[in-house]
Order: sequence, then C-alpha cells, then structure tokens
Amino acid sequence: MSSAERPGFFSVEEYLAIEEQALTKSEYIEGWVRAMSGSTLRHNKIKGNCFVSLSNSLKGKPCEPFDSDTRVRIEREGKKCFYYPDMQVVCQSNELTSIFQDRPVMVIEVLSPSTRRYDLDEKLTAYLTVSSLQCYLILEQHQPVAIVMRRTDGGFLREEMRGVEGIIDLPFLGCSLSMRDIYEGIEFTADCVQESELEYELG
Repeated sequence: MSSAERPGFFSVEEYLAIEEQALTKSEYIEGWVRAMSGSTLRHNKIKGNCFVSLSNSLKGKPCEPFDSDTRVRIEREGKKCFYYPDMQVVCQSNELTSIFQDRPVMVIEVLSPSTRRYDLDEKLTAYLTVSSLQCYLILEQHQPVAIVMRRTDGGFLREEMRGVEGIIDLPFLGCSLSMRDIYEGIEFTADCVQESELEYELG
C-alpha cells in the first residue's frame, strides 16, 4: 500500500484508539504514524494469489495465513512498531480477540513505488528482529522476481528468484509456494510497468 507520514508523536494507546475509529489504516513506527492508501489491482492480485495458495497448503495444519487487515506488533529495545504486512503466516496465534499478531513465522510484502524503500529497509530491519520469523518474502509487481530472506543458523540469508518456473520451499510450514501461482493472471508486458523503471530498481 502507499503511505504518507502523519505529523506528531503518538503513544501506542493513542495510535490504537485512532485506528479503532479510523476509516483508513495507518502504521505505527516508534511513535510516528504513517497513513496508508489503496493499492493497484495488480498488487492485490499478487497478494491474493499468495493467500489462496498458502491457505490451501495449510488447511488442517496448525499454521494459518492472515491478510493485510491484521497487524503485526514488533517490540525491540523498549520501542514498538505496528505494521500491516500484505500477508503473514502464524503458527502460534494471539487470542482471537486480539487486534494484532506477535509471532509470525512468515511475512510477505508486495513492492510498490511508494513503499519499496520501507519494505526493503525499515520493515526488513524490523521484521528480521522477530524471533519467530523464518522467512521474509518480498515480491516485485512488474516482473516475476522474489527476494527471500530465510533464517539460517548463521542469521538471515538473502536469496533471489526470477521467473515463473521457480519454487520457494517453506520447510518450516511443510509446503512450498510456486512463482507460477504467485503471479497467476499477471501479464508481464511493457504496459505492466505503470511507473518509472528507476523506481523499481532492487535495493
């Protein structure tokens, strides 16, 4: 989703109270609130493809996917962030009355020109501090490219996958996610790129 900074400093309690009444979603970054706007149909289709594929693969298993209406709370060094990832998979869920998750094992973000610098920098740094996280998956919109940040014994390892023939193995979930399924219904033509190519250079 696109985003814009909201001036002023807010406590967590103030942010959650604002969100409860707000018509649009905002993220919370250590006191600062960032409003989010709508996404392109292409963005939402890629996100939806991931949700459907993982929902089918995880049916009847203890882990389940949550869409972008579910926040994730990140606490580090006494500071808190609340993000709305495009998708997350959780194996140890908070109570059903909770309004956020704390222990995602997988987070997925689909890049947009207005959010890619957050997804590839700020959010990447924050997500990788989550002790339960096994994989942060970052997806391009205009070409079949996935960046896979995968937890290893020595820290997170960055992998890059290109083309629709690839398979992203997810052993911690006992399943996989194919690039063909992720990009089903997406045509990769010159018209698919609606923004400047410079805005899409990988970080």
